[in-house]
This record gives sequence, structure tokens and C-alpha cells, in this order.
Amino acid sequence: MTDRVLFVLTFGAALGSGLIGGVFFGFSSFIMTALARLPAAQGIAAMQSINIVVINRVFLTAFVGTAAVSAVLTASTLFLRHRPGAAYVLAGSLLYLVGTFIVTMAFNVPRNDALAGVDPASADGARLWAEYAVGWTRWNHVRTAAAVAAAASLTMALWISGAASYSSVFATRMVK
Repeated sequence: MTDRVLFVLTFGAALGSGLIGGVFFGFSSFIMTALARLPAAQGIAAMQSINIVVINRVFLTAFVGTAAVSAVLTASTLFLRHRPGAAYVLAGSLLYLVGTFIVTMAFNVPRNDALAGVDPASADGARLWAEYAVGWTRWNHVRTAAAVAAAASLTMALWISGAASYSSVFATRMVK
């Protein structure tokens, strides 16, 4: 891979991680708290609606696209581990893949699927909602922290690779 392609992929993964981290941060910091304050039937209905609407091209491009780019970056660092910032690229990519994408698929999506199958006005719905709100939010905190940490790590990789690139250009010009 060329330096330019690696830069673009790392930049895209950093941006995507930050964007997804921001979405999940909103849920952790105020959305779930607001939904939990509603009567169970209203909270369930609102979350059921959110879980339907979130499956759209824009969100999925950012969420899944960042995972795909992170997978490519993870693989590339195995071959390019000598490059400046490679450890940060690997850490950021794995943070996003494991802490954000896999956590979502393993812990948040199954809860969403269970919630989709209940009648908001039922006693079963109210019981599930109490468990859902706590468990879903706990795992959302994990994926929020992972996405933000991934964005920071990938940004650090860009900074290190840029500093290394700048210093090599500067050193080359000084020698001439």
C-alpha cells in the first residue's frame, strides 16, 4: 500500500471512529437517561423506533465502513509494522473492531432484537425494558469508550506519521 492510501484509510477510520463514538456518547450521556424516565411503554416504543430508523445507508456506511477500513488497517500493520505510528494504527483499528463493532453485534443488537419482539404496553415489555435499559447502556458505555479511544489512537498515528514524514523531508532538504 502506498503512503497516501494508508494515510487516507487511517484518516477515514479516525473520522469514522470519532463520528460513531459521538453517536454512542449521545446515547450514554442523555438519550438513554431520557428514555428511562418515560413510562416503560413510551420508552420501549421510542427505542423500537430508533432501532428501526438507525438501519439506514448513512449510519451503516459510517459504522460498518469504519469496521471494514479498520480490518484492512489491522491486516496492513502486520506487514508494515516498521512504519512510524503503526502500533497506534493497530491499537486504534482493534479498539474499533473489537470494542465497538463486535461489542455492538454481540451485546447491543441481541438486546435490540429482544426489545423489537415485545408489546410496549405489556407486563413482559415493562420487565424487559428495565433490564434492557441498564444492560444496553452498560455495553454502550464500552463501545463509546472504545470508539473514542480508537479515534484518539488513529489520530496519534496520523500525527506520528506526519511528523516522521515532515522530518524526513526537512532532513533531505537540509542535506541538499
